[in-house]
This record gives sequence, structure tokens and C-alpha cells, in this order.
Amino acid sequence: MEGLIPLVNRLQDAFAALGQSCLLDLPQIAVVGGQSAGKSSVLENCVSRDFLPRGSGIVTRRPLVLQLITAKTEYAEFLHCKGRKFTDFDEVRQEIEVETDRITGVNKGISSIPINLRIYSPHVLSLTLIDLPGITKVPVGDQPADIEQQIRDMIMQFISRENCLILAVTPANTDLANSDALKLAKEVDPQGLRTIGVITKLDLMDEGTDAREILENKLLPLRRGYIGVVNRSQKDIDGKKDIKAALLAERKFFLSHPAYRHMADRMGTPYLQKVLNQQLTNHIRDTLPAFRSKLQSQLLSIEHEVEVYKNFRPEDPTRKTKALLQMVQQFSVDFEKRIEGSGDQVDTLELSGGAKINRIFHERFPFELVKMEFNEKELRREISYAIKNIHGIRQVLPSLFTPDMAFEAIVKKQIVKLKGPCLKSVDLVMQELINTVKKCTKKLATYPRLCEETERIVAGYIREREEKTKDQVLLLIDIQVSYINTNHEDFIGFANAQQRSSQVNKSAVGNQVIRKGWLTINNIGIMKGGSKEYWFVLTAESLSWYKDDEEKEKKYMLPLDNLKVRDVEKSFMSSKHIFGLFNTEQRNVYKDYRFLELACDSQEEVDSWKASLLRAGVYPDKSSTENDENGQADNFSMDPQLERQVETIRNLVDSYMSIINKCIRDLIPKTIMHLMINNVKEFINAELLAHLYSSEDQNTLMEESAEQAQRRDEMLRMYQALKEALAIIGDISTSTVSTPAPPPVDDSWLQQARRSPPPSPSTQRRPTLNNPPTRPLSGRGPAPAIPSPGPQSGAPPVPFRPGPLPPFPSGGEALGGPPQVPSRPTRAPPSVPR
Repeated sequence: MEGLIPLVNRLQDAFAALGQSCLLDLPQIAVVGGQSAGKSSVLENCVSRDFLPRGSGIVTRRPLVLQLITAKTEYAEFLHCKGRKFTDFDEVRQEIEVETDRITGVNKGISSIPINLRIYSPHVLSLTLIDLPGITKVPVGDQPADIEQQIRDMIMQFISRENCLILAVTPANTDLANSDALKLAKEVDPQGLRTIGVITKLDLMDEGTDAREILENKLLPLRRGYIGVVNRSQKDIDGKKDIKAALLAERKFFLSHPAYRHMADRMGTPYLQKVLNQQLTNHIRDTLPAFRSKLQSQLLSIEHEVEVYKNFRPEDPTRKTKALLQMVQQFSVDFEKRIEGSGDQVDTLELSGGAKINRIFHERFPFELVKMEFNEKELRREISYAIKNIHGIRQVLPSLFTPDMAFEAIVKKQIVKLKGPCLKSVDLVMQELINTVKKCTKKLATYPRLCEETERIVAGYIREREEKTKDQVLLLIDIQVSYINTNHEDFIGFANAQQRSSQVNKSAVGNQVIRKGWLTINNIGIMKGGSKEYWFVLTAESLSWYKDDEEKEKKYMLPLDNLKVRDVEKSFMSSKHIFGLFNTEQRNVYKDYRFLELACDSQEEVDSWKASLLRAGVYPDKSSTENDENGQADNFSMDPQLERQVETIRNLVDSYMSIINKCIRDLIPKTIMHLMINNVKEFINAELLAHLYSSEDQNTLMEESAEQAQRRDEMLRMYQALKEALAIIGDISTSTVSTPAPPPVDDSWLQQARRSPPPSPSTQRRPTLNNPPTRPLSGRGPAPAIPSPGPQSGAPPVPFRPGPLPPFPSGGEALGGPPQVPSRPTRAPPSVPR
């Protein structure tokens, strides 16, 4: 157990190289108090040496990590002056002042970067304390106006940690309720589990007053109690009064003072040292296993990020070349993984990369093809005009066959219309490739210029390939226009065109499940108090909806025969995107409803459902009221022979366009894949590095950002410190039995005192250490049920005997407060001769 405090000292040294060791949750004791509360004197008394700077105003301007180590010789060491031993403690004081000014300047500024001081002495117990700046109210000199808040924030950095014990120093000549130290401690430790109270300046209290109630843990109870100390006065310090003589005077003060002599064995600097040593040792033992687990989790969390920096060698002349090769290779791998798909680096928030392109190929592009499908009435009108215009002034004879030239003219016009959706698909894929490049270059952020150049070069190459791909797509469309192959095996010919086409389409699909998902029925729910969400299942023959996705309770099954999709304008009150289903034969779709309005959260989801319905044979409706009116106005009567020819050509166009659509759906994705995606991957693998070398000087290209260099240094130092700390902790066994916290304070007798009448003079007795009151003494309001240290319950009374200090109590005994012994009359302690 004696090795636990030196162990934490080694951990402090391991983390001190970071310059931010205050951010680490090491088991330690932080000394907190207001200005001139006596913190420095308490520390000097513990060391038995004058070594701390003194003066008016704020003197402690940086945290001082003070490591006291029991040794045969006496000297001091600073972590920033390794190898130099200070035997003159005046030089220690000067070094603290110089090191403080080096960071904070000479204008009373403060800094949270600690100074690590280690003192070896035969007069100390192993202990680690952190001296924090005193709490100030008014800025002096060149201090900033918010100096109070800065000091408070710095103190909070330390004492808010669960592994930090708080040594709250309060002068006795001020009201304890106004103690700055106790106020801060109460904020972070409301139960008083980590707070040890120290009362200074007991010898400066007004005559007739004392701090007995405080020291007996009655006024503001703390689990770990209070310890009183008497420091040297300013006159003693100026007169260079020896600290050993001051400790003797402190001992004499407690033995001779009538209010404190019954507790003198639990007062004074030597007792405070023992208390802090034991409390810190127990605290380290209790917190070390959890602290080790926390260090391991921190190490694991940064290990992946540090892996990138492990091979960083700033002095290596080939470092930039290696880094450039590594970055380009990493970019190439990331780009290919995002396009081809991979188990790692999966985006769980949205579709991206290859998945987005796949959706463009198989959902968005087919849907765009169907969206531009011809309007039925318009098409028939065009066919009739084509037939009439082909004959010219010649009379159309009923016996002649349907003119094939009209068929070719209409088909070529419809094929040309395919250029729009095909070019739009190229644009969508190009944009997704550029987005993928931007996501992949985020890993190059270490080198801003490299990131910018890589993105520029690759994006420029993608746009070049876009132009060539578009040329090839247009060429494919022109090829289809150049020759109309009526001998194609899938072309239905002139007989039974409509019937055969319908049968082919139906048999090709089958009754497979095409899509499942949640949709909101928008218009039916209005009658029932609002729209309702259902689980929809789309097959090749029907659209069914269920109560939930378990598909146990079917609400309805809607056949897809004669259904079409129509866009529905969303209302300004709704955030949903809506599309509608209706029957082309003017029948009700569902019960008494002519329309079935279905709502989604996004337009993209609407388009996806439309594409799925398209696969099931439910096509978008192109007609509108305006088209109907124009059609009726421009309609003309046709003779039966012309009507037959129009119908025949209409069926032939439908059959041939289905062949063209199938071919285009197959060829366009292949063309885009070959000319754009595969070419871009090959360019990144083979040519990107050469373009980067030729674009800019390598030193400029591989220049790091200042933020990244700083982050790398911090991460590497943190990684090494964590590894060293785990190695240090691994040297000892932490399987010791933990010591429980002191028991709660039993202040029920204080509460009863406020309610019970005062005793009669004949029965009234003055409570003493060995005669605890069975009835309460007095109190100031309800005291919190916080544990109070004291002798174990049921222990016999210990009469006072002047002389040397008794052995220090074991870990289970308490540290202060009124002893809790049986209520029975005992003799008062003997008077102490002055």
C-alpha cells in the first residue's frame, strides 16, 4: 500500500509532458481556498520548509503539483529541470516564480498548465497535493476583468473530477457559511464524500469565540470532518521563525485552549499529514481499478486515429513523397470501396456512391423513360396526320394496307424523345461521382493543398468523360433511329397486336413481390379524423395494405388492372408528398373513393414508389383536363378505314417501343459504367499521381495545415502517455479490498435540540468529549445527513493524556467530528497545566 502514492506520482510525470495533466482524472488532493486563507502556510508546515512565493494579491498563478516523498536526504526537483537537485529552498521559491512568469508573464495573469515539484525529505509523509490559485474577487494590476471567473474555471477543472479529494481551507476568523472553498466544494460534491475541511487562523479569533462546533463537525457536517491548524503569523514569517518551533507552538495552543484541548490529538499539522496520507492512499486504492479501465478505453478510442501518425518522421527527407503515395493510394481504395461496395465505412444515414448509382440505373432511369411516354390522344392524332400526309393528294383506298412509312415516322419521333432521360441519367451519375470524390478527399484534409488539387483533377476528368459518354449515348439513340427493324423476333407484327402484347407483359412479370414499405393513406383518413399509416405490399398483380409490418391483419387488397398513377399537389398545411391511384374505366378504386391518395415523407420516396408501380405495369397518367378540352376542340371525325389503320399503327408503335425501351434500359447503364465509372477508377489508379506531380511542387502540395500538425502532436503524446500510464499501473496489483467511505453523520440529536425544551438547572450538564449529550445541544437549521468521521460506534471513551501523539487510527476509523459513544456519565477530562 505504501507504493500507491508514488505510483500516482509516476502517472503525474507521465502525463505532465502533455501540458494539460489537469484534464486527467488522476487520484489526487486539490487545495482550495480564498486569498490569504492560509493555503501556502499549510503546505509549508507539511514540508517543514519555506519554499512558496509570498506577497500581496494573487501569488499562486499556476497549479503547483507538490509530490512529497519520504526519504533520508532532503532536496527538491522540478519536472521541467530534470537532473537538477535543489537543496536551498529559497532557490525553489525563485524557480517557482520564474517558471510562473515564463508562462503567465509578470502581469498577474494565470495559466492552467501545472508546475510539477517533487520534495524528498525525512520530515514528510508520502503525499501528493495540488496548490490552486486563491479565489479572488477584484482584479489588480493588469489582470483581466474576469479574473474571478478564470480562477473559478481552473479550480473546477480539478475538483469536478470524481477522483479528486478536495482540501477546503477556511480561516476561522470568517463566517464558515461564507467560505469560498466550501461553497465550491459543495457544488461538485454535494454529499461531502470527497471534501476534507481545514480550519486555519484559530489563534486569531475574537476573544470569547471559538470554532469548537465547526471542528466537532456540528455546524456544517462533512463526512471526512474538519481538522484545525495554527499557522505562523506574518510577523513570524518576516522574522524567519523556524517551522519546527511553529509546530511546537501549534501543539501547545491546542493542548492549552479550553475549547480544543479535548480534541488536541485530532488537531494540528502532523495529524493533518497523517489524515491526508491515509485518505489519499485509500482513495487511490478504491479508484485505481476504474481509472485503469478508463485509460484502456481512451487508448482504444484513439488507437485507430493514431495508427495514421505512428510512422510520421518529420526529419525523414522522403517523408513527403511517402505521404503523397500513401494518400493517393488511400484515396483510390476509398473511391473504389464506395463505388463497388464494402463492409467497412458504410454510410448508415443515406444512400451514396455505388448504391446511389445503382438506384439511378434501375429505378430513376426506367421511371424517367415512362414519364415521357406518349399521350394517348395526342399519339392517335399524330398517327392520323401522318397517314393523311403520306398519301398527299392521293385518295386513301380502303383496300390498301396500312402505310409503313407512317409507322416509321411515328416510331422515329418517339425514339428521339428518349435522348432526354438518357442524358439526364448521365448527369445524375456524374454528380454522384463528384460527390463521392468529395467524401473521399475528406481524409486528405491533413494536406489542404493536396485535397484541393485531387478534387480539382478528378472532377475535371469526370466532366471530360461525361462529354464522351453523352456523345456515345446520343450515338446509340441515332443508331436506333437509323434503322427500324420490323423483323425483330419480339415485334408482334400486324395480327392481334394488342392482345399478344398484353399477354407478353403479364407473363414476364409473374406474381412476385416488388416492394414493401410504410405509406400514409391521405384522403380516406380525413373522414375518420386524420390520415393513417399502413404497411403496403406491392406485387405484380395487386397492392395490399396491412395494419403493421407483421402482415397478419390485412386491411384491403387492390387489383392493379386498369390502374394508373397521377401526381397530387400537396397542400400548404402538409409536409407530405402525395401521389394518387385511379381507375381508367372511371370505377371506384376503394369502396366509395374514386382516388386513393398515398403520402410519403420525401419526393425521392414518391419517385421510388412510382418506379416500383411501373415494374408492376401501373403507368403514370399523362392526360389532364386541359388536354382533354384541347383534344375535343381539335378532334375530327375519321372514317372506319382510317380508324383501323390508326389503331394498327398504334399497336405496332407500342410493340416496337417496348423493344427499344428494353434495349435502351440495358445499354445506357452499360455505356455509363464503361465510359465513365470504370474509366474514372482507372484514371485514379494509374494517372492521378502523375497529374499531381505535374500540377504543383511537391513541397507545396504536401504542406500540412497548422491545426492538423498540432492535433497530430497532441494525439501522439496522449497515446504515448496512456501507454506509459497503463504500464505503470500494471506494475502493481490492484486486487486489494477497498475501504468504505466514513459512515453518515448521526445528527438526529441536533435536530431534537431545536424542538425540545431546555433542561432544568439541576440536571443541566456541560457536554464534553467523554460525556456526549443524550439530548441535543443546539443547531442552525436542519443539517444534511452526511457521514461524519469519528471513533467507531461503541468504542470506549478515550481520556486525554498529554504527551506524544498516539498511533494513527486504522483505515476504518474516522477522522474528525464528535465521538459517537454510549450515553453514560463519565468523568470529565483532567485539567491540563499551562
